[in-house]
Amino acid sequence: MSALAKSLAAYGEYHRDRRNVATHLVGIPMIVLAVLVLLSRPLWEVVGLPLNPAILASVAAAVFYLRLDLRFGLVMAALLGLGCWLALPLAALPTAQWLGWGIGLFVAGWIFQFIGHGFEGRKPAFVDDLKSLLVGPLFVVAEVAFMLGLRRDVQAQMEQ
Repeated sequence: MSALAKSLAAYGEYHRDRRNVATHLVGIPMIVLAVLVLLSRPLWEVVGLPLNPAILASVAAAVFYLRLDLRFGLVMAALLGLGCWLALPLAALPTAQWLGWGIGLFVAGWIFQFIGHGFEGRKPAFVDDLKSLLVGPLFVVAEVAFMLGLRRDVQAQMEQ
């Protein structure tokens, strides 16, 4: 079994109830965007390009995803790039509004997560393994890919 399939299968053990997966499809993107919004300050300019902690964290996460799987890694890198792009104008708002968006998205996303785990009747995966905080967004992308009939090879490995 590939490292990708092992990571997704381990995370999937905590997410068998379809209602839990559905809440994660909403909650996890909200949490990721919230973190990117909150990390989008301060903004520096390096060789004419914007740079902030959100971009640095996204690059590090993209390397993690690319090491697991090239195709999923490229999708995750693109989504993280989109998230950083969306976060920039929110981070440029006055401090109260920037924090309102960041904290609001974060809290709302976690509410979705905990509702889902209420359906599941099981604690979140990150309680046992902090790496699952990075695997969660990948799990959402993988679930969408599986729903679209893509990456059946990975899905089959996960189900073994």
